[in-house]
Amino acid sequence: MKLENMFEQLNPMQRKAVETTEGPLLILAGAGSGKTRALTHRIAYLIEEKGVNPWNILAITFTNKAAGEMRDRVDRLVSFGAENVWVSTFHSACVRILRRHIEGLGYTTNFTIYDGDDQKTLMRQILKQLDMDPKVYREKAVLARVSSLKNEMVSPGEFSARSAGNFRESQMAEIYAAYQEELKKNNALDFDDLLVRTVELLKDDQDVREYYQNRFRYIMVDEYQDTNHVQFKLIELLAGKYKNLCVVGDDDQSIYRFRGADIRNILEFETEYPGAQVIRLEQNYRSTKTILEAANQIIQNNEGRKEKRLWTENEEGEKLRICAFETGADEAEAVAAEVASLDIPYRDVAVLYRTNAQSRLLEERFVHKNIPYQVVGGVNFYQRKEIKDILAYLKTIDSGMDDLAVQRIINVPRRGIGATSIGKIMNFAGANHLRFYEALKESYLADTLGKVHGKIKGFVEVIEKLREQAAVLTLPELIEAVIRDTGYEDELKNDDAVSVQARMENIQELINKASDFVIHAKDREGLLTRFLEEVALVADIDRTNEDEDRVLLMTLHSAKGLEFSRVYITGMEDGLFPSGKSVNAEDDSLLEEERRLAYVGVTRAKRALVLTWSRRRMVNGESRWCKPSRFLDEIPLELLEHYQASVWSSRQERGDTVQQQPANGGKRSPYSAPKAVFGEDAYTRNIGKQFTVTKADSLDYQAGDRVRHMKYGDGTVTAVVDGKKDYEVTVNFDRVGQKKMFASFAKLEKI
Repeated sequence: MKLENMFEQLNPMQRKAVETTEGPLLILAGAGSGKTRALTHRIAYLIEEKGVNPWNILAITFTNKAAGEMRDRVDRLVSFGAENVWVSTFHSACVRILRRHIEGLGYTTNFTIYDGDDQKTLMRQILKQLDMDPKVYREKAVLARVSSLKNEMVSPGEFSARSAGNFRESQMAEIYAAYQEELKKNNALDFDDLLVRTVELLKDDQDVREYYQNRFRYIMVDEYQDTNHVQFKLIELLAGKYKNLCVVGDDDQSIYRFRGADIRNILEFETEYPGAQVIRLEQNYRSTKTILEAANQIIQNNEGRKEKRLWTENEEGEKLRICAFETGADEAEAVAAEVASLDIPYRDVAVLYRTNAQSRLLEERFVHKNIPYQVVGGVNFYQRKEIKDILAYLKTIDSGMDDLAVQRIINVPRRGIGATSIGKIMNFAGANHLRFYEALKESYLADTLGKVHGKIKGFVEVIEKLREQAAVLTLPELIEAVIRDTGYEDELKNDDAVSVQARMENIQELINKASDFVIHAKDREGLLTRFLEEVALVADIDRTNEDEDRVLLMTLHSAKGLEFSRVYITGMEDGLFPSGKSVNAEDDSLLEEERRLAYVGVTRAKRALVLTWSRRRMVNGESRWCKPSRFLDEIPLELLEHYQASVWSSRQERGDTVQQQPANGGKRSPYSAPKAVFGEDAYTRNIGKQFTVTKADSLDYQAGDRVRHMKYGDGTVTAVVDGKKDYEVTVNFDRVGQKKMFASFAKLEKI
């Protein structure tokens, strides 16, 4: 492609980024600003205009998909030599270097790369060799810790010295050292080693370092805000001689701190590379002016950022809508109803949420309304391991007739009942015409089981005890008993922190489902059986084909890099989004990352954006009152179409004027919601009347009195606080413990 034709596709700031080739350069590329276009055109400009040899250029990104897209674009733009440009992920670039030079580190060039399963197998062997308690040191949690240490470039020796005097940390250091020793013995590297060993090689071997510094005279790094410490060091070493380093990223989209990403790498780029130029790509090609202004208003509340402001030549677009609902179930029902009524393809719609557990209600409503959907970055709620485990326990407690369910959980959590023993039990069951669980109960008659019989007996005793409890416990309480009494929760907590939190959230969402099922059940007979039947109807729904037109459901983290005509962001409540952990943190760094996540969510929308929240949401099996997310309060009123009093009451208090106007002069576009679903009628019908609180002049009970609640049963009032709008009552219930509630909603009866 001729250069003049090439530049016709670029705006002035993109062109400036392309033509700035010498020295360190930071391209701050806002959402939807065409950064990949700028990056690939820059490669073409270096070759076609500046005469740079293609093999002197290195372009690095994070995913194979992104690298493939960049590779295709470069091939289309460059007329000669494009195949010699290194377009690569971090890991594949390191593999190419190590295959040639790793012998200097004591490995051979035909080293093996261990994937996740290989790592788990090796770590399991290490823990067994060191006689470490697998309930305390689970291989997945230990591997996560080892990965974190490697990303920070902390060697086993350094970690051992740091851990002196701390028994648990010292044992972890011993595991880390043994794991690395075994890897080297096997001539193997894990994925983290690919980066760490390459950095080690470049630091220690001057000849190798100079070779690659001379080879890669021009280096470009995409998504620089997502780099961790070892990736930062790798780039620093490669660019150390010529300093022709161009990094592209957006600090406002740095949302992977939990994976080790360090936002300081992009924020402090000019400090690390004195004299660096900074170019801002602020023209957005994706969203409407209204959506962009909302994004700008939200993100400007962060202090730890580089100033930039997105703008667009796109149309003004329809206004945003903030929609409140009484419950999370109402929210899911309304979103599904609106999506079903739209006259745009399903593939143009995305529903986003903060945690995977939130997909459950949405999935159920989408199934009910026959809306095709796909859960992105995860699996169907009922197909998640922890949910299938708990349901298998419930099936076994209910009847014990499902052999697969029993076989799934007999060694979950680990009880030392392996595949060989299970095979023997299956043979015993077949020979005696017994169900698998019946065979377990009669296993003392099998002379082939030996010592494992005691472990089987322990499992049967747990199930039988839970069966007894099932007769007196509610469904939510039974699930809590399962995760507690089987040891499932204890073993789960030994996993890595991020995985533990996600899995516990999913289990709590199953408890929420059970609570909701009980509340709406017409009678109490056979509740467990009926609950399992209802779940099966959703869990066994046929999955849609990859090529079908369907709505995408995903977490906000999974949505990064994607775009949709219409976006719903659900669960916009303080404590959920932003998370309770970030709200209560000592510093603002976690809250600022949550705000960046909100910014990412808002900027996924091209034409229409709907933000929803509920006044009550089921959490840990009980209904909790919620406040609207503080991020909603950061959106100017003039950008909003519909308002609910409880959303903007704080604005009224500070004197803001509230004025409602229909978007697009009252005309409905194909991307507008039907009024009957989400409009003012819905507010009046679904929310307004039910949210009205009338404070009683006085209560007929006080602290120390015995009261009765329709759900929680009998209890003792421990405190009564006279609030401005209602009395807040604390009750210690006999069966479920202490609860706080508002008197108007609790409807407590003195006994």
